[in-house]
Amino acid sequence: MDKVTPKDVFQANRDRAAPLLAKLKAESIGHMIDGKIVPSISGLTFETKSPIDGVVLANVARGTADDIDRAATAASLAFKSWRDMPAVMRRKLLHGVADAIEDRADDIAVLECIDTGQAHRFMAKAAIRAAENFRFFADKCTEARDGLNMPSEEHWNVSTRVPIGPVGVITPWNTPFMLSTWKIAPALAAGCTVVHKPAEWSPVTADLLAKLVKEAGVPDGVLNTVHGIGEEAGKALTEHPAIKAIGFVGESATGSAIMAQGAPTLKRVHFELGGKNPVIVFDDADLDRALDAVVFMIYSLNGERCTSSSRLLIHENIAETFIAKLTARVKALKVGHPLDPATEIGPLIHERHLAKVCAYFDVARQDGAVIAAGGKPYDGPGGGHYVQPTLVTGAHSKMRVAQEEVFGPFLTVIPFHDENDAIEIANGVNYGLTAYVWTGDMGRALRVADALEAGMIWLNSENVRHLPTPFGGMKSSGIGRDGGDYSFDFYMETKHVSLARGTHKIQRLGVSSS
Repeated sequence: MDKVTPKDVFQANRDRAAPLLAKLKAESIGHMIDGKIVPSISGLTFETKSPIDGVVLANVARGTADDIDRAATAASLAFKSWRDMPAVMRRKLLHGVADAIEDRADDIAVLECIDTGQAHRFMAKAAIRAAENFRFFADKCTEARDGLNMPSEEHWNVSTRVPIGPVGVITPWNTPFMLSTWKIAPALAAGCTVVHKPAEWSPVTADLLAKLVKEAGVPDGVLNTVHGIGEEAGKALTEHPAIKAIGFVGESATGSAIMAQGAPTLKRVHFELGGKNPVIVFDDADLDRALDAVVFMIYSLNGERCTSSSRLLIHENIAETFIAKLTARVKALKVGHPLDPATEIGPLIHERHLAKVCAYFDVARQDGAVIAAGGKPYDGPGGGHYVQPTLVTGAHSKMRVAQEEVFGPFLTVIPFHDENDAIEIANGVNYGLTAYVWTGDMGRALRVADALEAGMIWLNSENVRHLPTPFGGMKSSGIGRDGGDYSFDFYMETKHVSLARGTHKIQRLGVSSS
């Protein structure tokens, strides 16, 4: 049998994508509201283009406040029956969604590549992770309402949880399919109904997710998807009085705006926001493994991920040798077409984002840092939004490239003197999402982990998600936690019920003392 080559796989991916894209362009993308695909009430649309070559993929319905109202009404009407559905039935339906995602995983992966520019090697896994999200939370349906038994002297006290109601979910454009399921699956498992507003730069797989949920038998109105611009559809969703909570993934400034928009209706909010995450490498670390992790956690997914380790804090004793090896690795990274299995970095999502990332090349130079690798746009296949993977050295902690989230394949290196210096540099930013520590001294690892201002810390590891664990950040990186029961804390209200034994004394008022 002939050996399958990367060229063969590349061609197979393009062959798979061709009919999907033809169908997408012919049919366009509408909203999914109350189980029906509908255009915007206004008739407005917008174009979504591929970052590979700028080709228009589809016309997309441009939702406004009227469409959000229609979706919120559908979610409200569907809420009671979905809430009251036996948990075992909800579990079965959500497992059906997971099955549907797995059946279409290859289609999801190639569509995600073409719509976002992410490399296929990562998107193939993202589709499978999306199915795992639904399976994990499907299995938690039967325990979603679980609480505690807290007996006191005269009462039995118990707690239980109930779904909060219709919720809004606003998701980003980086790995959009997987991140959408990370929010939507626990909301549905909790018994909430959802209005989903996907990022306008990556609407394609959100449209497919809505269709797969319907095909799996989830009742109409339980998941509604409204496409549109953040300042229009997104704002209307955060302000709508029927929506009880907003789960949002995106930029910190947008999270602040959403909090203000939801304040008049006292919305509960959960934010997973930006990061300027440090990876700290001490001189006693396993340096080969640390180097692999450093490269992976900033250059995978085009650097367009909130948990990227975009600051390398390297002990001064090993800085020169480590940076030399790192520079060679960065220069060897393969930039190319996202459907090519050899590609490690594809085009950035949008021309505006490309311009933002490229602007930091001049910022680095103006601050006095050195661009050791990259620092230019890249002439990639299709002429899209490609950029060279970039490494900045000669930096210090007060530079903009050490403080601001670039959100691209852009790594800033900062040497440190000792443990206390590393902690001070790591904490000296507005963000606090993740941190990574590499050392052979477990006592030091635990001390540093305890001192770091970050919601998630990996010791001698890259970011490896375990679904029951809490996911979220501190400071400007977010509010609240996802994962396991932590998700239910957001999508559900906790009730306390006290059962009296009938033996406690009740004060008597209004009774004559004579």
